[in-house]
Amino acid sequence: MKDLLTDFTARALRYTEGIGERSVTPSPDALQQLAQFDEALPNAPTDAREVLRRLDEFGSPATMAITGGRYFGFVTGGTLPAALAANLLAGVWDQNGAYRVMSPIAAKLEDVALGWMIELLGLPPGAGGGFVTGATMGNLAGLAAARHALLRRQGWRVEEDGLFGAPSLRIVVGDEVHASVLNALQLLGLGRERIERVPADGQGRLRAELLPQLDAQTIVCAQAGNVNTGALDPLTEICSAAHAAGAWVHVDGAFGLWAAACPARAHLAAGLGEADSWATDGHKWLNVPYDSGLVFVRNPDDLRAAVSVTAAYLPTTGEREPSHFIPEMSRRARGVEIWAALRSLGRQGLAELIERCCQHATRFADGLRAAGYEVLNDVVLNQVLVSFGNDDATRRVIAAVQADGTCWCGGTIWQGRAAMRISVSSWRTTEDDVERSLAAMLRVAKTI
Repeated sequence: MKDLLTDFTARALRYTEGIGERSVTPSPDALQQLAQFDEALPNAPTDAREVLRRLDEFGSPATMAITGGRYFGFVTGGTLPAALAANLLAGVWDQNGAYRVMSPIAAKLEDVALGWMIELLGLPPGAGGGFVTGATMGNLAGLAAARHALLRRQGWRVEEDGLFGAPSLRIVVGDEVHASVLNALQLLGLGRERIERVPADGQGRLRAELLPQLDAQTIVCAQAGNVNTGALDPLTEICSAAHAAGAWVHVDGAFGLWAAACPARAHLAAGLGEADSWATDGHKWLNVPYDSGLVFVRNPDDLRAAVSVTAAYLPTTGEREPSHFIPEMSRRARGVEIWAALRSLGRQGLAELIERCCQHATRFADGLRAAGYEVLNDVVLNQVLVSFGNDDATRRVIAAVQADGTCWCGGTIWQGRAAMRISVSSWRTTEDDVERSLAAMLRVAKTI
């Protein structure tokens, strides 16, 4: 084991130290070398160091340089040093984070990290939460809590009796609702096509003045951070209208929720704490390793009733049991690296990380606009949408930028137009990374 971990350390350091200079995309040769994994399952055991060697030599070159500073695709963060180290140590610990008796340290770090995040994000002090795989499961758990609470008011026990014959619920969303919310609604039996859509404005924000008549059987799904523009819905107005009618407000805040932790951007998240449930990711703007998501609910009892499992052999104590607040039982100790990230950054460091990414996004927008290209959104957070002319030219520029390897940006369709989407989410991104990437974009676009 000692020799193996020593070998691993050397390989890990070589990978991380070289990430800043390598191409963001794998080379054609690296992709061809993936064929080395196409082999029959060996009959005899293989030495662990040989397994690691093959994984590193043929696998590492074929990775996307997501942990570097020039990956701007899919609102993907890098990995903070403290979070990476904590994740590795948690792997060595090999803890099952379901119950306190299984891992006292995992439970304690979850307790602490939850308290810190509730304070940082301006959520109600009595709120509860859980650690899930990502915002999709966070949305599912939060909406399950909403389903429980609204049906319980009408005397229906949905966890015991299911949805057969249950009172109907209404789901109201903005036109720019994210697919993860629709997926959660589908899995909960609420239907992704039974929703009532509210028109969005030019930045993708739900138009609160166009909300339909709401009632106590309604769940309103709001958004903090449009996946294309970064815009946040008008949460104060939405929550006010919803709560006046007895409706529930769930906020999908995969990355935009973190704006509340940055004083310079917190005004964008005004009203956030007035909602009833929230979902976000740790592997986006908090920059912890995959997979890491969170759900928060104003009334922890609603979340526990919606997702917890009971069995005679499972322990119950007077303390918070992690498994009682998420849809999973056996799972890794996800709270370890979130605690480490927050402990290493502190309140000020987290705010600076968020603000720095936003300023980098603004620099991209200014540079592209100055070169004559059209920026399609108001750059309020870390998202930039740019058109390089007509749709065909834009798509060709996106493909050429990706092939160039200096940086990586994805494509999208925004209000009927093709656009390149630049998402600045990594702690590693420096001014030099931005300038190198901007120069590459302009160089490539000029050839198109």
